[in-house]
Amino acid sequence: MKDIKKILIVIGCFLLYYIGSKNFKTMYQGINSVLHNGLWSYLVSYLLIGIPIFAGTILVGGRRQFLSSLGLNGGVIKGLLIAILFVLPMLIGSAVIGTITTDTSYPAVAKLITGSVFAGFFEELYFRAFLFGLIFRYTKLGFIPAIILGAIIFGLGHIYQSDDNTIKVGIFLVTFMGSVWFAWLFAEWKYNIWVPIFLHMLMNASWMIFDVSDTAAGNTYANIFRTATIVLSITFTVIYRLRKDKQLTVNKNTVWMKR
Repeated sequence: MKDIKKILIVIGCFLLYYIGSKNFKTMYQGINSVLHNGLWSYLVSYLLIGIPIFAGTILVGGRRQFLSSLGLNGGVIKGLLIAILFVLPMLIGSAVIGTITTDTSYPAVAKLITGSVFAGFFEELYFRAFLFGLIFRYTKLGFIPAIILGAIIFGLGHIYQSDDNTIKVGIFLVTFMGSVWFAWLFAEWKYNIWVPIFLHMLMNASWMIFDVSDTAAGNTYANIFRTATIVLSITFTVIYRLRKDKQLTVNKNTVWMKR
């Protein structure tokens, strides 16, 4: 019964956040009419729609464990260094195949910050640390049941990037699997949310700075380098965990239900 209660709290609070996110633009415009600063207004809007997330974290993990429940107490520098290592193939590849943007106007810089820094931080915090993390860490549900709902919502949340149905399918599959990958990294790096946060930020930034593609689906070369980043991250993580702890967090005993 305790597990069911925790799961219902997490899903319920996430749904409240998700409903609020549908009014993000209206909220942003209202806040910006007062602050008159696009970036600050964007940040405040993200925080306000996240109130149900913060409340749910306290209800499930406790007020004193707020930061650790969301993985925010992990090593920030360590998370950044690991992310830089993992994203190197994608950064180098994007620099080779892409065309660096020369627009340094405020709107362009603000778009880069909101699309990489803000999106990377809050998407990982709300989707991976909260929706996936609290269910996987605080209940007996295994990795796949814990990630499936968030991965579907995350994938559907990105299909607006194209009007072509074929491309929509590609975007959904890429972002769905990306959600699973980020969640796996979060779990295997001992719930240090800074690893997927910085990795998400850097991947988005490379995509935007080098103007690689208009959608998350990407082109052939972009996906080759993105795949290289994914393979490097998985290989390095598995070798590191097996040498250090002798066992992965996600294994046969935790993939469906925890024994």
